[in-house]
Amino acid sequence: MDADDDERVFFGEGPTQPIRDRDKPHYHGHRDRLRQRFAELGSDALTDYELLELFLFRAIPRADTKAPAKALLKRFGSLAEVLGAPEKLLGEVTGIGQAAARDLKLAAALAQRMLKADLRGRQVLSSWSQVIDYCHAVMAYEQREQFRILFLDKKNQLIADEVQQTGTVDHTPVYPREIVRRALELSASAVILVHNHPSGDPTPSRADIEMTKTIVETAAPLGIIVHDHIIVGKSGHVSFKGLQLI
Repeated sequence: MDADDDERVFFGEGPTQPIRDRDKPHYHGHRDRLRQRFAELGSDALTDYELLELFLFRAIPRADTKAPAKALLKRFGSLAEVLGAPEKLLGEVTGIGQAAARDLKLAAALAQRMLKADLRGRQVLSSWSQVIDYCHAVMAYEQREQFRILFLDKKNQLIADEVQQTGTVDHTPVYPREIVRRALELSASAVILVHNHPSGDPTPSRADIEMTKTIVETAAPLGIIVHDHIIVGKSGHVSFKGLQLI
């Protein structure tokens, strides 16, 4: 039995009966070639849709995965947006069933966990690119606004990463006293505020600026520093410190 006859060999699961060569669908040879390119040359040798094809082998073992992979990219725009899309919307793409949609969300969760692990034990302010990468991965493609807080100790190492509030498509309620209370509970010396703009444009609103000012003023008397407020969107991010708003 070769790799095409048992998908467990490469991104697959579940034994199958042997398939005679003349009975094999056309995509089996393509799968072999794609596997070989990945094994010999690595991911850089594959396009985004080919990587998606390869990943979908597991969840779609008995059908061509090229068309669904291309359909995903056409629907959502990029590989990052595919992984960031809600499971329900992924399942609406032709050729993508519940199993494939769930596997894609699992891949996204693994990537986010890896990025978060990179921040543990690091001096966060000297690992700024990793902070931005993590925040973008977990928030940029959310369909509703989230307000996230990174709590830091005296060495500016990450203590906790928590979503304080989830709101609507254009608003999240924020409670400065709750932020300060939680920082005191965690013995945090500093915080980094993060929220997303589902519209994709990370430009801060007047309400964002006023809210940040209130949090800074509430935290300062208790010795808690607000290092930055980051707004992330599909098109990039904005730093309040970079804009001299903090």
